[in-house]
Amino acid sequence: MEDLRIIDAHAHLWLRQEAVVDGKRITPLPDGRCDFMGEERQMLPPFMIDGRNSAEVFLSNMNYAQVSAAVITQEFIDGNQNAYLREVERRWPERFLVCGLCEFRTPGFLEEAKRLVDEGFRGIAIPAHRLPLAPGRRVWLNSPEMMEMFRLMERNGVILSITLADGDKQVGEMEEVIAECPALKIAIGHFGMVGVDGWLRQIRLARHDNVMIESGGITWLFNSEFYPFPGAVRAIREAADAVGFDKLMWGSDYPRTITAITYRMSYDFILKSAQLTDIEKRAFLGANACRFYGFRDPVELPYIKNMSE
Repeated sequence: MEDLRIIDAHAHLWLRQEAVVDGKRITPLPDGRCDFMGEERQMLPPFMIDGRNSAEVFLSNMNYAQVSAAVITQEFIDGNQNAYLREVERRWPERFLVCGLCEFRTPGFLEEAKRLVDEGFRGIAIPAHRLPLAPGRRVWLNSPEMMEMFRLMERNGVILSITLADGDKQVGEMEEVIAECPALKIAIGHFGMVGVDGWLRQIRLARHDNVMIESGGITWLFNSEFYPFPGAVRAIREAADAVGFDKLMWGSDYPRTITAITYRMSYDFILKSAQLTDIEKRAFLGANACRFYGFRDPVELPYIKNMSE
């Protein structure tokens, strides 16, 4: 497809993945594996033997797959990577937009958010699906401290990258946030957790002018059917029918998804689908993200022929 610039709206980087979630530890093991809350899991492709998920390796994947730029979001399960990501964006500002992470699970995160804004982070990530939801412990997205942070972000043009709990558990709270901060740019991740009851309620949040949906992890959500993920294509079409193609963005959820598929495969099923037009593919794979995140002149990358071709 001519003049296609691909932007990845949901990826992760870390130097060392070490965290505690719900009282359970997450620590790296050899050969790309991880002790994930007491269970051994393949967190990285097995050739990433040192547990490092570095920008250099990701750039090699991006260059090979002809992905011009990526948004690096954060997750509690990876540990706080603010210091590393600040350096990543300093070194490759044309290739990465990075999101800072605060300790949202306990009060007092507003001061941390203020520091991130002062340090020049262009986005802040909230892994809201991992916030405590139990009665008496629940962290509300519309709490006074959260709302003050969102107003701070709105004033400073800082983007919110957020992944919500399954279904519509937090949709009402997000409606309040959107009403209070109509100029706050919001990207909702994991394609609304498509396949879970209530997922379209998350998608419909993008009916608001300042809200977009990104598809990070959609190949994982449809992993059981595998490439070329026909169910994922149908879900993208259904979401577009609800909010329009101009509200949807591609995301890979790199590197976790490439334990099952290659990085190029995480978008290639879109590019080769007969169910989407070229205009829709161009919007979904890059044009919408360029507009939303402000990538002004994404790098053009050549196709390099494989030895196996």
